[in-house]
Amino acid sequence: MELELKKTSLDTYETGGELTLTQEETAETIVPDYCPDIARIIETVGKVYLHSRELRDGKAELSGTVRVTVLYTPDGEPGVRTLEFAMPFTVESDNRGLSGCQYLTAETEPEFLEARMLNPRKVFTHCKLVTHITAYQRMPLSFCTDVEAEEGFCVEKRQEQQHAILLTHIAEKDFTFTEEINLSPGREGAAELLTNQISSTVTEAKIVGSKLIFKGIFSVSLLYRDSEGTCGSMAAELPFSQIMEVEGVTEGAAASMQLQLTGTDFQIDGDDPEGRQIAVTLYLHATALMREEQDLTLLSDLYSTAYDMTYEAAPLSLTSFCEAMNRRQTVREVLEIGVVANAILALSAQCGAVSVSREGNMAVLRTGVTVRAMYLDEGGVPLVAERCIDASCQLELPEDCRITARAVCPEEVQGALGDRGIEVRFPVDFRVEAASRVKKVCVSAAKLDTESPKDLTGVPSLVLRCMGRQESAWDLAKKYNTTIDSILSANQLEGEEDLPREKLLLIPRKRV
Repeated sequence: MELELKKTSLDTYETGGELTLTQEETAETIVPDYCPDIARIIETVGKVYLHSRELRDGKAELSGTVRVTVLYTPDGEPGVRTLEFAMPFTVESDNRGLSGCQYLTAETEPEFLEARMLNPRKVFTHCKLVTHITAYQRMPLSFCTDVEAEEGFCVEKRQEQQHAILLTHIAEKDFTFTEEINLSPGREGAAELLTNQISSTVTEAKIVGSKLIFKGIFSVSLLYRDSEGTCGSMAAELPFSQIMEVEGVTEGAAASMQLQLTGTDFQIDGDDPEGRQIAVTLYLHATALMREEQDLTLLSDLYSTAYDMTYEAAPLSLTSFCEAMNRRQTVREVLEIGVVANAILALSAQCGAVSVSREGNMAVLRTGVTVRAMYLDEGGVPLVAERCIDASCQLELPEDCRITARAVCPEEVQGALGDRGIEVRFPVDFRVEAASRVKKVCVSAAKLDTESPKDLTGVPSLVLRCMGRQESAWDLAKKYNTTIDSILSANQLEGEEDLPREKLLLIPRKRV
């Protein structure tokens, strides 16, 4: 006869696939008629905006734009000018492992970006993009927790408690952030905005009722040209907060946030004749991964002391440890420039991929940070210095955990002119997610042969032996067709933890 098992099913998501895709884009751009000829390219910077992300027939399809800014010195004119243009791109995966997925997160970064002058009116741009994709599929978690059987069937059950961290909900939202920032007093107003940099940090995410409230800071830095042709820079931290609808999520759940820029707009306020007010508009896509911690009861084994039993078991893989953390390292270095600098115009720092090495319980994270400084030499000529600086941090984490990490420079790079060059100081945040999975076996079906009781003829009624190093009380009871309670009672012990391994135990056979 089939035994009646109590089953539980939970709505969860699992990672359905992770891909890293690379591609190269090139473009030839004509300098507009209203811009002066290019004498020399100083620097090329770019920002990636992802406009759409879709899963279709097991394929990931993304589209976006690389917004390229080329800073150059104009032919026959003083100062710095800027050339801006867009390089559209699309990313498509093949059918590797994404079928059945419902959500995806994606991040595209320019690994390499270079513009060179073909002639004073034409620029050739070469860009290499790296896209990281993670897709999620709905994966109901079903398992048996208990068994119901008549007392006469003499069924013994083994239940395990397992702590699990479940990804239960995924929510998305597009939002727009607007703010005005003011240039520092005493500086000339901006006549033209040259370049900008934006980074975001989520500082808090909290579930209240059916809403997710998340807060953070946008760090913005600008390079601009004033009416006299002099370059200036400014930086600001802009706090933000947003609300997302998240039906069905418990308030104790933890939310992991991912923000992706989909567009930006920086404008000098036309109502300000001095050009001191800058209107900032940011367009973003937010994804929230919500995880709940639960203690699950798993039915891991069964037997009967009265009848033969057969059962089926199914593997169960659970996330037993998941922790998101941020580790900050402060970097101080000198960019040797080989000339005497008169002023620093702009500083930037961009982190590369993070490598992870293990030394026991210690994980070592490393990244290369490309630091660029734009400065004026003694003659007022704008130049750029670049250097790759190593940054690292150590974390103590379980050996069996899987680590994913990225590094960002969330704040403005501080710099000062020194005897040996430009001294720079900036923080590097290692944003880490560590997770461990545990594999369990659960009873999924059981059948009892009630037509023929067990034949215990010739089986000794009492066994005297020690418990092996790898044995448990359950193992002994099942092997000798008895119960844990019978073993404890025969040895006058109160609990399983009292069972000695170095002494002989009385193991009585349970009589039907």
